[in-house]
Amino acid sequence: AGITSLLGSGVYTAAYPLHDVSIMQLNIVYCLLQLLYEEWANYSVFYKYQPIGLVRKYFGEKIGLYFAWLGLYTQMLIPASLVGVIVFLYGCATVDDNIPSMEICHPKNNITMCPLCDRVCSYWKLSTACGTARASHLFDNPATVFFSIFMALWAAMFMEHWKRRQMRLNYEWDLTGFEDEEVSGDHPRAEYEFRVMQKSMCKDQKSQQKVEKLTYRDRLPAYMTNIVMMLLMIGVTFAIVFGVILYRISTKAALHMSSNPITRNHVQLTVKTTAAIINLVVILILDEVYGAVARWLTVLEVPKTDKSFEERLIFKTFILKFFNAFTPIIYIAFFRGRLVGRPGSYLYVFESYRMEECAHGGCLMELCIQLSITMLGKQLIQNNLFEIGVPKLKKLIRYIRSKQAAFQEEERQKKLQRYETDHFLEPFAGLTPEYMEMIIQFGFVTLFVASFPLAPLFALLNNIIEIRLDAKKFVTELRRPVAARAKDIGIWYNILRGVAKVAVIINAFVISFTSDFIPRMVYQYMYSPDGSMHGFVNHTLSYFNVSHFQDGKETMDPLHLGYTIEICRYKDYREPPWSTTPYEISKEFWAVLAVRLAFVIVFQNVVMLMSDIVDWLIPDIPKDISLQIHKEKILLVDLFMKEEQGKVYILESRASAGGKENCSRSNNNSTMAQPRSGLHTNSTKNL
Repeated sequence: AGITSLLGSGVYTAAYPLHDVSIMQLNIVYCLLQLLYEEWANYSVFYKYQPIGLVRKYFGEKIGLYFAWLGLYTQMLIPASLVGVIVFLYGCATVDDNIPSMEICHPKNNITMCPLCDRVCSYWKLSTACGTARASHLFDNPATVFFSIFMALWAAMFMEHWKRRQMRLNYEWDLTGFEDEEVSGDHPRAEYEFRVMQKSMCKDQKSQQKVEKLTYRDRLPAYMTNIVMMLLMIGVTFAIVFGVILYRISTKAALHMSSNPITRNHVQLTVKTTAAIINLVVILILDEVYGAVARWLTVLEVPKTDKSFEERLIFKTFILKFFNAFTPIIYIAFFRGRLVGRPGSYLYVFESYRMEECAHGGCLMELCIQLSITMLGKQLIQNNLFEIGVPKLKKLIRYIRSKQAAFQEEERQKKLQRYETDHFLEPFAGLTPEYMEMIIQFGFVTLFVASFPLAPLFALLNNIIEIRLDAKKFVTELRRPVAARAKDIGIWYNILRGVAKVAVIINAFVISFTSDFIPRMVYQYMYSPDGSMHGFVNHTLSYFNVSHFQDGKETMDPLHLGYTIEICRYKDYREPPWSTTPYEISKEFWAVLAVRLAFVIVFQNVVMLMSDIVDWLIPDIPKDISLQIHKEKILLVDLFMKEEQGKVYILESRASAGGKENCSRSNNNSTMAQPRSGLHTNSTKNL
C-alpha cells in the first residue's frame, strides 16, 4: 500500500522530497541548502567544525548522526596520527644504531645464502639484503609494541567518546524519550506484505486459512541459498589470493632468468609491488560485485521490516568485503614463509611451484607494502574518484536520456521545475556504503597497525577530504533523502566494537609471529654472551650442505659467486648437517615458540583489561546531560503531582457542592415526607 507499491508497480518512476528549502530567521530569508553548501560542503572550510544541527534539520537525524560520528572519528585520528609519526621517526632515528641491520650491511659479511628458488636462482650474499633489513627496522622496532597498546586503548576511548557524543545529540535533538520502534518506523515492508498476500491467496484456495506472516519453512530455501552463496564468494576470494601467490612464484622465477642484471637485482621489489597492485584491482572489482550479491541475497530473504532488511544487508556486505580486503594481508602476515620447508625438503604446489619465502628482514616489510598500497588505493580510487566521477557520469546520462525522450525542442527553452532538476540527480541508496568504507578503513587503522604506524595519518588526511566530499555529494549530487529519526548508528556500533576486540588479538600475533621482536628478545636475554644483539643474525641462520639438494632442484649456476659452495645458510632454527639429528628442529625454535605464545596471551589480556578500565572510567552519559535529565524528571514529577492535586481539588469541590445540594433537597423533602428522611441522611453521609 502507498507510494512504495505504486513505485514497485511502475505507476511512478521516482518519489523524493525536493531540495532548496527557505527558512525565516530574524526577518531574513535564508536558503538552508545554500547555507549548507557554503558552510559545510565546501573544501575551503575543512578546518571548521561541521554544522551538525543544520545537517540534522535538513536531512534528518539518521544522516546527522553519520556525519557526527565521522567528524568525531576524524578528530580522534589526530592524536593517533601524531603518535604514529613519532614511532616512525623513532625507527628512522635508530636505524643506524640497529645492530642486526648493521651486521647484515657490514662489508666484511661473507655469509652465503641458499637459492630462493629452484634451478634458475643462484646463491647470494646476505649483504645484498641490506636495504630490506634497514627498511624493516622503520616498522619493526621496540616502539611498535607501545604503539599497538596505544591504538588498542585509542579504539576503546573512541567508542566511549562516541557514546557520550551520541547521548548529547539525543538530548539536544529531543530523542531521549523515543523508543526504537518509534524512531525507526519499524513497520512491515511492502515486499514482505506482498509475499504474505501471495501465500494467503494460495492457502485460501486449498485450506481456506488466512496467512498472517512468513514462517521459517517459507524462508528456508532463501537461507540455504544465502549460506551457499556466501561460502562461494569467500571461496572466490581465497582462490584469487592463491592465484596471486602463483603469480608471485612464477614471476620471480622468470625474472631470475632474465639476462638484464638490473632486472635480476630488483626481483623482490618488482614482484611485491606488482602483486600488491593486482590485489588492489581485484579488491576494487570484487567490492562492487559483493555489494550487489549481498543486496540480492537480502532481498531473497524477504525481511519483515526496513530495520531488519538494513541489518541483514549490512552484516552480509561487511563479511564479504572484510574477507575481500584483508585475506591477502592475513596470508602475508601469518602464512607466508611458514609453509616453506627447508633446503633439500621444500614444499611444492602442484609439484612444480615452490612455496615462497619471506625476505631476510622478515615478512613485516612485505606486509607494510601490501597494506599501504591497498589502503591508499582504496581511499584514492574507490572512496574519492568513484564518489566524484560516477555520480556525475550517471547524472549526465540521465539528463541526456530525459532530453531525448521527454522534451520537445520548444520545451527545452523553458526553465525546468525543481522536481525535474532533482530527477537528474543520483537516487539516495542509503548510508550503508558510506559507513562500510569507513569501517574497512577503521580495520586498516587498528587491525595491522603494528606493521604500518602511518596508517592513522593517511586515514586522517583522507577523512578531512571525505567529510567535505560526502557533504558536497549529499548537497549537490544526490536527491534529497526522506528524513528518518534514529537514536544511534545501529549495528555499526557493534561491528566497531568487534573490530576493536579482534584488533588486539591480531596485533598480538603480528608482533609475536610476523616481526622479529620476540626472537630478538629471546636471543638478548637467553643466548647472547654479553647481553647485546651482536651475533643475532648468525644465531637465526641454519646450515645446509649443498650436496643434499634433491636431484634436479640444485642451481644451474653453482659458480655464480666465483667459487665453489659447500655450505649455504637459510633462516630457520634447525640442527646443522654434521649433528646427530641433521636438519631437525632445534631447541632454540621451541624456546622462541613458547615465548611467542606467552607474549600473545599476556599482551591480549593486559590490553583488554586496560580497555575495560578505560570503559569503566569514562561514563557513557556526560555529567551535565545527566544532571539536566535528572532535573527535568524532577520537574516532570512535580508537574504531575500538581495536576493530580488539581484534579483532587476539583473532585472535592464538586463533591462538596453536591453534598450541600443534597442536604438542601433533603430538608425540603423532610417536611413533605418524613419516612424518607433516613434514606437521604445515609446517602449524604456516604457522599
